[in-house]
Amino acid sequence: MRFVIITGMSGAGKTQVMHSLEDIGYYCIDNMPVAFLVPFAKMCSEDADKFNNVAVVVDIRGGDALLEVDSALESFEKNNIPYEILFLEANESVIVKRYKETRRKHPLSPEGSIEDGILLERDKLSFLRGHATRIIDTSQLLTRELKQTIREMYGSEEDKDYFRIHIQSFGFKYGIPRDSDLIFDVRFLPNPYYISELREHNGTEKEVSDFVLKFSQTKEFLIKLEDMLTMLFPHYIEEGKSELVIGIGCTGGKHRSVAIAEEISKSLKCRSFKTITRHRDISKG
Repeated sequence: MRFVIITGMSGAGKTQVMHSLEDIGYYCIDNMPVAFLVPFAKMCSEDADKFNNVAVVVDIRGGDALLEVDSALESFEKNNIPYEILFLEANESVIVKRYKETRRKHPLSPEGSIEDGILLERDKLSFLRGHATRIIDTSQLLTRELKQTIREMYGSEEDKDYFRIHIQSFGFKYGIPRDSDLIFDVRFLPNPYYISELREHNGTEKEVSDFVLKFSQTKEFLIKLEDMLTMLFPHYIEEGKSELVIGIGCTGGKHRSVAIAEEISKSLKCRSFKTITRHRDISKG
């Protein structure tokens, strides 16, 4: 079991770190009461198959109970529960700027200045910083850089290659999928719906797939689409995107879009991209 305690300065990126850990399969709890820390860790260690990777955020929001962290850590060691402490910090000017952008109040200065709250918090958290296994200064890190740092520190080799491609076929008559990043319309291709012996079949079946894929315009489209996608993927990854949803649409979402989605998915898998294929409207109509 890997048990990570996330702590540090308000505005330094603890929420973003928690989300990044969730993306690679960690069970995460924000603002964990210190009194629950040891019982929860014991429960996780007793069921390591279910709670293999765990992260909890413990910070200044815990109030005076934060002083009990020392005794909690002693209990961890006494019970042979492995743990890590990740401490996040940033310089005052960066934290002030982040608070100004979000228009939130600092937890230690609800009616005072943000700067006063930062100084008080830094003093109160100094003992936790001393216990830290890792310290990350996020002052100069972009969000995507912080996500990548967390993946490299806490992810497996597979997690570091985390980019997922979701290919979804759909029918325009039922609406465009709201979660799509890219949409491609394949209604220009010959329609198997008008072939009586194909109408009741769908694009996952060989007879329909063979029909859709045999045309020269289909072959040309697939070559150019794959070239464009493989050009785009590295740039999405560089910008910190963890998944890309590609919508392939035809009229009813049963024949052409399904066959094209299956073919694109198969081709990308051959190039070692991790793809998930879904046919939203295949059973409709």
